[in-house]
Amino acid sequence: MAGAAAVGSVQPRHSAQLTVERASKRFGGVRAVEDVSISVAQGQIASIIGPNGAGKTSLLNMISGFYTPDTGMIGFEGHDITHKRPAEIAALGIARTFQNIALFAGMTVLDNIMLGRHVHMRSGVLSSLAYWGLAQREEVAHRARCEELIEFLELEDLRKQQVSGLAYGLRKRVELGRALALDPKLLLLDEPMGGMNQEEKEDMARYILDVNQHWGTTIILIEHDMTVVMDISQQVNVFDRGRKIAEGSPAEVQSNPAVIDAYLGAGHAAPAAGEQAA
Repeated sequence: MAGAAAVGSVQPRHSAQLTVERASKRFGGVRAVEDVSISVAQGQIASIIGPNGAGKTSLLNMISGFYTPDTGMIGFEGHDITHKRPAEIAALGIARTFQNIALFAGMTVLDNIMLGRHVHMRSGVLSSLAYWGLAQREEVAHRARCEELIEFLELEDLRKQQVSGLAYGLRKRVELGRALALDPKLLLLDEPMGGMNQEEKEDMARYILDVNQHWGTTIILIEHDMTVVMDISQQVNVFDRGRKIAEGSPAEVQSNPAVIDAYLGAGHAAPAAGEQAA
């Protein structure tokens, strides 16, 4: 509605697709996230970096609805999603992968990716019985989309194979495919290259760039490999001990004294491309 925001919505700021405003989360006496604000524009690739335990995954958990902030607000495309459930947030177009692979090991590559289409399914069990033709057409359409993603991720020869038998890097690729099956507007990637060798990392970086460029998907990723961060990010947010201590372009962040201190201690250089964060 022009001129006024609907009740329960939040107005976009600086054309931001996602805004996190002064979000905090504690677990008992542990401060996981403290008064953090970030803003990510549509179509941007933004990285979150920082030492282990800095609050990076906790922030992604709040954005995706797995955690509810103790204080603060999270907005996505004009919607206040601070207290929404994960399924509601997924339905708005936010998908994510996890630091620890969360696939169904006994299912095939195709079936795992098909699970990512659940938010788009219209025909339930009863309607499937009453309108078999409608349900069948829907199934065909969703399967076709998953086959496109399998081809995109170069998994054609493995589509019928159980994921339990796949190498680690391939399982990471299947998890990306399941997230992409939601056709997300915003994709949250938690260490998508963790545990990969150099060739696998290069492949994953290429897929992330292609997703962003071909489909215009906004991407927020947590990553420890500074080469990846500096090569593919337009914005870098640096966390330390639950707080955001710096934000800017890769070049700006690399030369920020607060970042240098958080990573290596005062008097040292920031992590260079090719080096890993702690």
